[in-house]
Amino acid sequence: QVQLVESGGGLVQAGGSLRLSCAASGRTFSSYAMGWFRQAPGKEREFVAAISRSGGSTYYGDSVKGRFTISRDNAKNTVYLQMNSLKSEDTAVYYCAAVNSYSDYLRRRQHEYDYWGQGTQVTVSS
Repeated sequence: QVQLVESGGGLVQAGGSLRLSCAASGRTFSSYAMGWFRQAPGKEREFVAAISRSGGSTYYGDSVKGRFTISRDNAKNTVYLQMNSLKSEDTAVYYCAAVNSYSDYLRRRQHEYDYWGQGTQVTVSS
């Protein structure tokens, strides 16, 4: 089992940047594929980005492609989401998620993940 704790959210102006972190407990972090999702008020949770357990493969939702970058540091048990060129429509609660994986298969559906953090609020002012 793994516990996830997100941090790094906050208030930023449109066009600015933020970096979210998700720290995972346990000694087998490198066995987990990781993902970021977000949920804006009144909307369904949306896929943002995914990264394979090795970090060698990544995948992005269309709305963030070219602006956001997912990465991981397995030595620090942490996955990151670098968010650049932020827009007001990026305002949401951001969640990281994990699933034990035996391959570098990338997952973009919520039900494919077993563990979730509590979320961190990102607010982009226009």
